[in-house]
Amino acid sequence: MIRTHIEPCHLHRAEADALNRASGERYTQVAVFHWRTYRTTGHWLSPYGAEKWNDRAHAGQPALLHAHSVDAAQQGFYKACKTARECRRAGLDTHFPYKRKKYRTTSWKTSGMRRTGDTLLLARARGLPPIRITLPDHLQNVLAVREVRLVYARSKRRYFWHIVVENGIPPREAPGANAVAVDLGEVHPAAMSDGHDTVVITCRELRSQRQYTAKRLAILRQRQSACKRGSRLWKRLQRRINRFLHQQAKRTRDMEHKVSREVVNVAVAQEAGTIALGDVRDVADKGKLGKKSNQKVSNWSHGKLRQYITYKAEAEGISTELVSERATSQTCPHCRGRHKPRGRVYTCGRCGFSGRRDGVGAVNILSMRQHGEPGRICPTGTTTYRIPHNVRVLRSPLDTGHVACETQEAAAL
Repeated sequence: MIRTHIEPCHLHRAEADALNRASGERYTQVAVFHWRTYRTTGHWLSPYGAEKWNDRAHAGQPALLHAHSVDAAQQGFYKACKTARECRRAGLDTHFPYKRKKYRTTSWKTSGMRRTGDTLLLARARGLPPIRITLPDHLQNVLAVREVRLVYARSKRRYFWHIVVENGIPPREAPGANAVAVDLGEVHPAAMSDGHDTVVITCRELRSQRQYTAKRLAILRQRQSACKRGSRLWKRLQRRINRFLHQQAKRTRDMEHKVSREVVNVAVAQEAGTIALGDVRDVADKGKLGKKSNQKVSNWSHGKLRQYITYKAEAEGISTELVSERATSQTCPHCRGRHKPRGRVYTCGRCGFSGRRDGVGAVNILSMRQHGEPGRICPTGTTTYRIPHNVRVLRSPLDTGHVACETQEAAAL
């Protein structure tokens, strides 16, 4: 399996800045040359043509980066163009990259690195000594080092090495052949059901984190709008905004990783071979949702959570698939009647069935996968709540939130 490990960088700040500045210059030169050519001639340059021109322009000039690190910086622009083109084909309103970059992450490919014992040597331009990285103990027995990146973390204002390795650990065998459905939600990140028992992964702090980010960002933007653009105070506030956003993104990512790990752990405990994820990719395409609902949906990072669950499940030998969740939260699993619930409890007016709304959605996703329509599976077990990350219980052991909730509604699920 291929994994990325983040290790501290002990390079001098000026040396690290010079490397990423050189990468940013190469990226910017390719981007500027490409768009100038396109505006004057209408010709869309190929990646090979732009790289060849850039190499000729720098022939005979003193260099700092290894040749393949230069190639990675040049190719970054056309990779971004490829991503923008695919997004447009998917119907997304996006634009091609056009901004200049003063700094850019420097990358070393396998051809630009050499390993001697527990030391990794990263090549620079001809005549310059290589950069030495001492590999930590947990990386000394890896099968191969695929790539190394020099990344500046704005939240901590320092550099880190991102080391991509192939650890040689094969995926495990699937713990069983059962199927588990996962209903991704904005209030509770995930609700799971195997058709009998339901587990709700709750993380209210994740939602609170997103709301605080939007509120604090609005205050900082309002203060910045009263300043003249480009002034010292405006730039100071911009640096503050950038650091705040990176800090919040780091905290959010940590909680999302904990939630996804808990989802996979539950799937392993239920001996699942397949995880059926509710497809919520078009949740924002349903017209006007209102001011508050639009903010909630726009801050809901269900794509990242789905990605984290997928690669963690693959390591456990569990496959993932997307299942339509159309009407899964409205269909009664007992009588198949339709009712749009209000609040977190689902109560059917026809048969009197009552249960947690998230659990109803999860079990109906499982019914969609197995029978092609919701309402064909009626759960008989209980509902359990798990809190993988909660500030109120951080002083307890690692298994922080395995709190069972066995109310009358939960017993119905």
